[in-house]
Amino acid sequence: MSAMTDPQPPAPTEPTATPDGGRRRVIAMSVWGVAFVAGWLVIGLPTDPVYAFFWIWAGTIAWNSARPWRSHLRFARDWVPVVLLLVAYNLSRGFAYHDGTVPHAYELILADRLMFGWAMDGQVPTVWLQQHLYHPEVRWWDVLVSWVYFSHFVAALAAAAVLWMRERSRWAAFMRRWAFLCATGLVTYFLYPAAPPWWAAQNGLIEEVARISTRGWKAFGMHGAGNLLNAGQLASNPVAAMPSLHTAFALFVVLFFLRGVRRRWWPLLLAYPLAMTFTLVYSGEHYVIDVLVGWAYVGMAFLVVGRAERWWARRKARPTPTDPPAAEKPPAKPSAVPAPR
Repeated sequence: MSAMTDPQPPAPTEPTATPDGGRRRVIAMSVWGVAFVAGWLVIGLPTDPVYAFFWIWAGTIAWNSARPWRSHLRFARDWVPVVLLLVAYNLSRGFAYHDGTVPHAYELILADRLMFGWAMDGQVPTVWLQQHLYHPEVRWWDVLVSWVYFSHFVAALAAAAVLWMRERSRWAAFMRRWAFLCATGLVTYFLYPAAPPWWAAQNGLIEEVARISTRGWKAFGMHGAGNLLNAGQLASNPVAAMPSLHTAFALFVVLFFLRGVRRRWWPLLLAYPLAMTFTLVYSGEHYVIDVLVGWAYVGMAFLVVGRAERWWARRKARPTPTDPPAAEKPPAKPSAVPAPR
């Protein structure tokens, strides 16, 4: 993703849709929807980057089924580097943790207690929320929590896919900021390995905390919905809590589109990162301080990448240097005019 620097020129205009294009799109999207539901029930929800890319690409093919195959192959050409970098990012997170790593935990607990302990009997928000909301039986808010948690794995990719189809220059701008956000988060995982609340509870640093981000699907009998996610959690880096890229991604997607949306819809959009914050804190995945640092990283991504883009635009607008000007010559003497006879 970081390799993308300049917005590419708009793709050539595709042929107009056939008269039955609308019906064809409805049929194609219906087939895609049925296949997607079957896939999540059998295999699991697409939380792996490669698996998610497969469904997103299939969705764009279904939506634009009337277009020639060269259009769909362009999507794969542009997105394969993105997916490979996401895979490398997920794998590299694991290198930040090894048996000798001593994760940071006390300062995160202290930060949350300083911010909220006065209102929560001296406890961190995760412990307080689970004491008041967690029950052995799955409740309706557990279902919402699971779906909000899952949205982290597809929301940014789906938004980027829509941008690619509608305005490729904005897609490139989106990817540059997203790449910067991922890179800074990854660097922080190496420099400051930090453990989430569920890890602190397992090691006796705080009271009991259950990791409950995927339990909501069981209410509908979708026991296989979280298969890939649960497997990923077991293999994930347990000291990648600071910053919270889950909430960072949620806020990033909202802020990228916020200026293009009417203000009356802003509260609805901004409710998404807030819902993600509640989800992560309640489910034991992150402290509130992780969320706040993640939001700060989003602001840094927009600021740094925005300034870099403006600098690059000014540099490109500068006239290219030419050959050094020739040495000035003395003005030519006027030719002699013959005197009249």
